[in-house]
Parts: sequence; C-alpha cells; structure tokens
Amino acid sequence: MPPRAPLALTALAVLLLAGCDGSQPLIKRQAKEPGPFPAADRPIASIVSPRWSTEEARDRLGEAGRVMDLADIRPGMTVADLGAGEGYYTIRLAARVGKNGRVLAEDIVPAVRDALADRVARERLDNVSVRLGMPADPRLPANSFDRIFMVHMYHEIAQPYEFLWRMRPSLRRDGLVVVVDADRTTENHGTPPRLLRCEFEAVGYAQVGFRELRSAGGYLATFRAAGRRPDPADIVACRMGAR
Repeated sequence: MPPRAPLALTALAVLLLAGCDGSQPLIKRQAKEPGPFPAADRPIASIVSPRWSTEEARDRLGEAGRVMDLADIRPGMTVADLGAGEGYYTIRLAARVGKNGRVLAEDIVPAVRDALADRVARERLDNVSVRLGMPADPRLPANSFDRIFMVHMYHEIAQPYEFLWRMRPSLRRDGLVVVVDADRTTENHGTPPRLLRCEFEAVGYAQVGFRELRSAGGYLATFRAAGRRPDPADIVACRMGAR
C-alpha cells in the first residue's frame, strides 16, 4: 500500500490555505470593554424596599394611568420596566400595550425578581418577560424599546453614567426614557431635576419633557438619544453644584 502521509499533508495544507482566504479570522479578538466611566459626584441611595407605596394608594391617586398617558403608552409598544420591584408598573403596562405589545421587567435583586416572575406567571401575563439586571448594565437588546421606565429608582444606580451609556443603544429611533422621581436630594431617595438632566445629557441624551406630578410623588421627565454616544473617557461627571 502507498504511504498515507503525503495525502494527510496535502489535506492539512488545504485547510491552512482556506483559513487564509479572508473569510474567517485566524485570531479571534475579544471585544474591548469600554471604560473607565466617571464616578457620580453625589451620594447613592440604598435600596430599601421593592415598593415605593402600596398599589392601592397609588391607584387611588391615578398614578399609573397618568404616567402612562404622559408617556404616550399605546397598544403594540415594547416597554422596559427597570427596577420593577413588585411589578406595579409592569402589570399595568402589560394591560396598556396589549397582546401585541411586550414588557420586559428587570430588577437587580434576585429575590425580588423571583417574586415578580411568580406574580407574572400567576396572573398569566403572556406579554411580560422577567429577568435579572446588573447594577451598572441593564443588558437590554439593541434597538428594541419604544419606552424605558425608571420609576423611583434612578437615585439608587451606583454607576449612573455607565448604566445610561449601556442602556442608550436599546432605544428605538423615536424611543423615550421615562423617569419618575422625587425632587429631593439623592441621599433622601430623590433626584433634583437639574442634576438628572445634567447626568443624562453627559451621556448623549436630550430632555424632551418635564412635568410636575404629585400623584407620582414628584415629577416625570422624558429623554431621547441625541447625537453621538460619547466615548466613556469623554464623559464629564456632573458636580453637585449642577443642581
């Protein structure tokens, strides 16, 4: 029998040449992680509860309906509810967007996420998904959301510039971020409106709406992505004097 070595060497040569034809990279490079991001020049509020108030009290004030009206939530939309807690907005957003819409509810506390997932299953909300978020990264899919809700949770984000930077690509072309918070210092579980606007603008958002909203405990502000998303090294942290 003729030796098989030449045939094996020929096959190996063909494989090596195929790897050099430009169709496949010979060396797979890891995507470079962005950063570092500037630290927030303000206190960060601790997470003290998965609820801001009781659902009954909030409904008596008409909170969710008013907020969803101002945010122009319509059937068929895709909405993210970040810091969803016990699901006050998740449940009501699911009803508003309807069977052709979608709601993604996130929380960074595993036990809270699990309790909300149980509630969603119990109430058979087929248009709702529940997942665990990360403190500095909501891990949202790109170009996916018409609205992103951040209700009474922004002051608890320990790395706001990184969080907002990573969240920005997930907005659709006409998508909005909807922030509901109290007009008080961050250590007192609120965010002064001027500080909120400054931090969002630092990461490439423009404020497009603001409304005092006592039924929701303070105000509602809306933002859209505007212009180029800055490189992390170019982000300038807002100082407390920006308030």
